[in-house]
Amino acid sequence: MSATTSLTPSDIEIATRAADHFTRIYYAAYDSDTRLADLPQFYRPNSSLTWNGKPFQGTEGLKELVAKMPPTQHEVQSFDCHPIPGAQPPSLLISVSGNVTHGRGQAGNPPDTPIRSVEGHPRVFSQTFILVPDPTAPPSKPGEVAKYYVGSDALRFVG
Repeated sequence: MSATTSLTPSDIEIATRAADHFTRIYYAAYDSDTRLADLPQFYRPNSSLTWNGKPFQGTEGLKELVAKMPPTQHEVQSFDCHPIPGAQPPSLLISVSGNVTHGRGQAGNPPDTPIRSVEGHPRVFSQTFILVPDPTAPPSKPGEVAKYYVGSDALRFVG
């Protein structure tokens, strides 16, 4: 590998901080009452999104998906981040796993909700992102977390 594509311990530490920051603000936005306005800010028109095998494209596809979804509550159990060499700052591969509850929880379901309904029950999910450095963001200072957008997002329920 040439010097421009190799990763330093500093690159890995900065990428891990970026991933930690991203997961906290992304899922807070997802679970907020203003998610239809907040979530598209993480994406671009060329972003790809796959939700349980169903493809969506860009910010408009994301809005289409989220507009039909009941409120959510995510509980991130773990995440891992891998910087992808080749650019400076590197793109990031982030894998997230946790639980998500759709709706207001079991207590918030109407009494006639079928017992096997997924709404109101926590579901295990796995979500993988490729974060791409945002060329429109002001340049980062050395040691500062770069600004990223979601280039690719794939969510799958695990059971």
